[in-house]
Amino acid sequence: MPPAATGPAAEQSSTDQQPPAPQQLPTDQQPPTPDQPPADADRRRFLTYLLAAPTLTVAARAGLDAVAPATARAAATAPTPAPAPPAPAPAAAAPSAAPSQLLGLPGIPDIVDLGQALQVAGLPTAHLLVLEITTAGRAVLHLPRLEVGQGLTTTVAMMVAEELDARLTDVDVPLSDSRPDLLFNQLTGASNSVRTLYDPVRGAAAAARARLVTAAARRWSLPAETLRTADSAVTAPDGRRAGYGELAAEAATVVVPAVPATPKPPEQRRVIGRPTGRIDARDIVTGRAKYAGDLAVPGAVPTVVARPTTINGTLASLDASAARAMPGVLAVVTVPTGVAVLAETFDQALKARDALRTTWNPGPVAALSDPDIRGKLRAAHAPFLIPPLLTQYVDGEFDFAFVNHAPMEVLTAIADVRPNRAEFWFAAQTPIVAQQTLAAELGLPQDAVTVHVVRGGGSFGRRLFFDAAVEAARISRAAGRPVKLMWTRNDDMRHGRMRPASHHRVRATYGLGQVLSYEHRAATVTTDFGHGLGEALTAAGFQLSVAGLSLAQAFFLLSQSNPYNMGVPTQLLAEVPLKIPTGSWRSVYSGTVRVADEIMADELARRLGQDPVAFRRTRLREPAGRAVLDTVARAGRWGRAMPAGQAQGIGYHAENGGRAAYLVEIDATDPKQPRVTKAVIAADVGTVINPTGLEAQLTGALIDGISVILQAGNHIDGGAVREGSFGDFHYARQRHTPPVVEIHLLPPSGPPGGAGELGVPAASAAVANAYARATGTSPRSFPINF
Repeated sequence: MPPAATGPAAEQSSTDQQPPAPQQLPTDQQPPTPDQPPADADRRRFLTYLLAAPTLTVAARAGLDAVAPATARAAATAPTPAPAPPAPAPAAAAPSAAPSQLLGLPGIPDIVDLGQALQVAGLPTAHLLVLEITTAGRAVLHLPRLEVGQGLTTTVAMMVAEELDARLTDVDVPLSDSRPDLLFNQLTGASNSVRTLYDPVRGAAAAARARLVTAAARRWSLPAETLRTADSAVTAPDGRRAGYGELAAEAATVVVPAVPATPKPPEQRRVIGRPTGRIDARDIVTGRAKYAGDLAVPGAVPTVVARPTTINGTLASLDASAARAMPGVLAVVTVPTGVAVLAETFDQALKARDALRTTWNPGPVAALSDPDIRGKLRAAHAPFLIPPLLTQYVDGEFDFAFVNHAPMEVLTAIADVRPNRAEFWFAAQTPIVAQQTLAAELGLPQDAVTVHVVRGGGSFGRRLFFDAAVEAARISRAAGRPVKLMWTRNDDMRHGRMRPASHHRVRATYGLGQVLSYEHRAATVTTDFGHGLGEALTAAGFQLSVAGLSLAQAFFLLSQSNPYNMGVPTQLLAEVPLKIPTGSWRSVYSGTVRVADEIMADELARRLGQDPVAFRRTRLREPAGRAVLDTVARAGRWGRAMPAGQAQGIGYHAENGGRAAYLVEIDATDPKQPRVTKAVIAADVGTVINPTGLEAQLTGALIDGISVILQAGNHIDGGAVREGSFGDFHYARQRHTPPVVEIHLLPPSGPPGGAGELGVPAASAAVANAYARATGTSPRSFPINF
């Protein structure tokens, strides 16, 4: 059955009552260059500036005080965060801990989280977001983010339609090409897009509306404050009406709007907060939506690659004579990652690839299998600080397998490399870094390389990297012609990136009904963060080189915090460097660290003779967290009697300005074939733009949790990934999904928080805890049926 949602859908009243307009910015004042961020005085000036154009074009100014004074001022004037202390061990396996946690104080993410750091990094270029009103009446906002099915284009279109008083069907949200001028403001990740775009998008739309009203007032010689806007038009008291398209050219000449250009207060909203279907849904189901594989770039020929038998192996010998003689084959070229076959069709290319006679040198981890990797992880831990001498304690050790991202759309990249320029088409979460990397690879100036950002069919972090684009660039250069490169599912499963395997040791001491200390040691195969995050964190004030931190450790410090009062807590990360391609998987460290924490919360509750929900509730630091937990427990009838082999489980997580709790019911009568039969979800993510989209995100997180806890993971056998497709990578199918899902969205409690990754740790923990209660076991290795 479809998810049931509760929570208010914001309604709105008339839109003519607006706060006073801020000071107008002179039209001859140019926006600051990226390397010269606007001064604080500039930030408090007018919201938008006018660009010379035949139609109305506005760009959100960096002075976002007009939208959210307190938030913008705090972000603009926030002091540079103090660097964390150097890690106590060498970089190869270097633990790092938040010093504040050693004192029993809130962790770093409780003060400034990763998303806020990225907001600060993007603030100097927030004013470069552009909204255009065309003579055809279209509102066009070029989105500097990637749409990968998360519904971001719909969310942004709703914000534009709200502040512009436009019909949602009149708003277009195309994806921007790579824009180096945006610096750190074109990265899609860390549940940061809505948090970062919320003020600039609304500000630009409100500024456009003010100019359209002013243009209509001039045309009709009427006081601007007597006019109304709705359905993409301005209406006069006497009934005269002018569509935005016919006013666009006149509005472009407006220097000082005659009405305030500030966004609406919440009580006047008609679009934001209302459940809304995706604006691109029809195009997706009818095939009109174009992905990289659908594009017909002139001359680009189908291309596939033969790859090594082990991870990062190299070519030893090649006989391509049989393949070259096959029908439709156009070329066979070697690149560092394998042997590329170019043909007239993908079918011909795949058949010719299989006809290649190759031998391969083993890769650098060919001597390693899962037990070897687990051994290295376990050996990397720093010792616990508090020995259990005179106190009672609970110890837990947890293993989490490698997990492939497995987006439904396989990686595809089109490359057209010429002697003095290059052009690319692919789904890119980090297009600026991709452009820089491709330019360096090809020995071209950055401005000679164009990266067209194309919608992606899923990501979960996979498209933060652009391996396929780099490979396509090499092939196109070697072959001297444009190529359309497709990685097969097997290619990405066995040679692509995965969530790193990890091992966790947790020790909690307790006495007199209280938790006295809580130590969490996480050891992971090093996560590759070479996609621009480090530069963004440096721009936000985190001096990683001074602090002696790796990017992984910085990410860990900015994202990991136990939400409960647990006496004296510490969290440390140790990295084990192996030549295995890794990457950020949805929720990154929280998907394992917080799952282990939540399992330990259940076990501590049992030791203390407390109910798991009551244990959490009395220790949660946030009142908002308790409200979420109370909601899910009440709606899910926590504690109800269930048959033998069935049980409920709870999981809670807070991150990126949001908080979520999952309650699941599982039937584990057959422990090898468990089935989650019901899920109740409660979430508070501040202002919700589109409840329908948020419900989809929370439901997707539930499926992720079911998958990686019960059945989906990757094995390493002699330096090779065992799984090669969905046939043996056992992600949840329809038969594994719960027939009942209820979603409860709490009333808005502030600005939007992040939601894309929020639910995964809570959902995963709920499934693990339900399975443990149903089977009377204490699972320590995930996925359980692996």
